[in-house]
Amino acid sequence: MDEPIPLGSLRLPKFDLRQARAFLFVADELHFGRAAARLFTSQPALSRTIHALEEAVGVSLFERSTRRVRLTPAGEVFAAECRLALGHLERAAAAAHDAADGSIGRLRVGYMDFAINGRLPQLLQGYRAKFPRDVLDLEYSPTAKQRTALLEGRIDIGFVIGDFESQKVLSLLVDQDDYVALLPDTHPLASRRTVRLADLADEPFVMGSEDAFSSFRRLLLPICHAAGFFPSIVQQASNSNGIFGMVAAGVGVSVYAGCARNMRRAGVVIKPLADVSELIPTFAVWVADHPAEVLQRFRDFLVANARLGPTAARRPTEA
Repeated sequence: MDEPIPLGSLRLPKFDLRQARAFLFVADELHFGRAAARLFTSQPALSRTIHALEEAVGVSLFERSTRRVRLTPAGEVFAAECRLALGHLERAAAAAHDAADGSIGRLRVGYMDFAINGRLPQLLQGYRAKFPRDVLDLEYSPTAKQRTALLEGRIDIGFVIGDFESQKVLSLLVDQDDYVALLPDTHPLASRRTVRLADLADEPFVMGSEDAFSSFRRLLLPICHAAGFFPSIVQQASNSNGIFGMVAAGVGVSVYAGCARNMRRAGVVIKPLADVSELIPTFAVWVADHPAEVLQRFRDFLVANARLGPTAARRPTEA
């Protein structure tokens, strides 16, 4: 049997978790005042913590001026590694709690708007019925942020728009949505059975914001171009409720996924787009070498319940 490694022989870092967490707050905010407020501490105390961390690491992590704070190249690398390390520690703590309270496993699941308004609730309900002792922690995040969180170990599986082009990641198609138009119920086209995307060429558009709906916009905008126009975006929203609310208020029209039929709202009518045949794919994605048994159970369940295309998960081609 291997001999245990003495702690004294390990090269342990010269900083602690408190300093690493403080650093990540500043890295997220890029503002010492806001980060200090989130940490319930003073700005001078936070500055001293970061200075001590930089001394321990031996490099400058931030570039500071009177106008702005930004990460140095070393700080960007350090932030990514800190998030990964803290994610593993949080997973270790959660696993210890699960072992203590008798839970079989805990899975961190990322999801975006189209997934939670589509098949995902049905899939989660079915999994919980089959494995009632497994704990599923759900975390809302746009597709782009889920991809980063997955690679950094902050979620175990994500439900995203489109495929994930990484050799480290496996994916499974779990849902497909058509494109639909969202119109105010007073709109001249609201009485039609279907509309054409081309009919909306001269309309003011309400669109999901770039930070929250970037993956969907990359699918939609080429389709609009093929229909002969670029949407005149007059208002953007960071979530689906905002999009529906602005359409209901008559601010403009929008194009959304067909899962909109599951979230009807007064003042909004949903119309199929007769001239759009493309579909919006939702994939489950996970890191290929993830060791957790609970993830193996969950992805096996998804494969068994996939109703779309091949049932085997596949490895995408390298980007």
